[in-house]
Amino acid sequence: MTGLVVRNTGSWYDVRTDDGRVFACKVKGNFRLRGIRSTNPVAVGDRVVFTPPSGRGGEWSSPSSAGDAGGEASVSFITEILDRRNYIVRRASNLSKQSHIIAANVDMACLIVTVAHPETSTTFIDRFLASAEAYRVPVLLIFNKVDLYDGDQHRRLDAMMALYRHIGYDCVAVSAATGEGLDILRQHLAGKTTLFSGNSGVGKSTLINRLVPDACAKTAALSVAHDQGRHATTFSEMYDLPSGAIIDTPGIRGFGTYDMSREEVSHYFRDIFAVGHDCRFRGCTHTREPGCAVLAALADHRIADSRYRSYLSMLDDEDESKYR
Repeated sequence: MTGLVVRNTGSWYDVRTDDGRVFACKVKGNFRLRGIRSTNPVAVGDRVVFTPPSGRGGEWSSPSSAGDAGGEASVSFITEILDRRNYIVRRASNLSKQSHIIAANVDMACLIVTVAHPETSTTFIDRFLASAEAYRVPVLLIFNKVDLYDGDQHRRLDAMMALYRHIGYDCVAVSAATGEGLDILRQHLAGKTTLFSGNSGVGKSTLINRLVPDACAKTAALSVAHDQGRHATTFSEMYDLPSGAIIDTPGIRGFGTYDMSREEVSHYFRDIFAVGHDCRFRGCTHTREPGCAVLAALADHRIADSRYRSYLSMLDDEDESKYR
């Protein structure tokens, strides 16, 4: 049988067939032997082949009931991942030589950003954008919590949105608390399967509950001492919209790029790549070479300092502390 992975708890996967049935599945161990260097070989959004449990008549079974009903014979097993058209991946936080697939087969990725409470760093934003560029996934930047900002924070919000719009990324300003901007956001989401990602505490789950009232996504308050988010979502899950779907994912503190060579990094910064064609030397790293068009553009403020710093941080992406 084939189906769509709609939930991933780490060890169990809910797979929904085209006729709407949902099977609780596990992954066959031989996935680990096929050279898939990932902490999660199956991701929400994957279409998979699976074997339903014998004698269950196609009904859904929870992990607990599957375990109580005769061991392995009562469990559905995923045996194959069908070809992906794309995916978003980052370096695994604990196993730096492995990847972590955030979601697969998406039409768009939404990065939820907050100027304050907590502050999302531009380095984090740029790393996410570069990874999405690498896998050809369009990105929408959602600036949340606009109802909480003071005058200086609103000016920073305007400046950040102007920067990323100039580069070519769509941006929307919203408040999950008041509903401001949600009608515009719904227009962007209509008809698409969209990944929602962001730092812990940016209001991702609250936003999903606004967009999908029966989602009941778990939320958590910020740490008062550090103005940082606490993990509320602990697994990935797909929620259906009236038109389209949202893939909710756990909040992440840092975004380490995976399998990206130093020579490729500039290709995934739209602004740097556009200027880099005019460099004197092929293979210019845009760091100290004479006749570097990128350095000239930086000096003329045609490339933002924050973008260039993010680029430099990715050239030697070995130190995990630089992921933030």
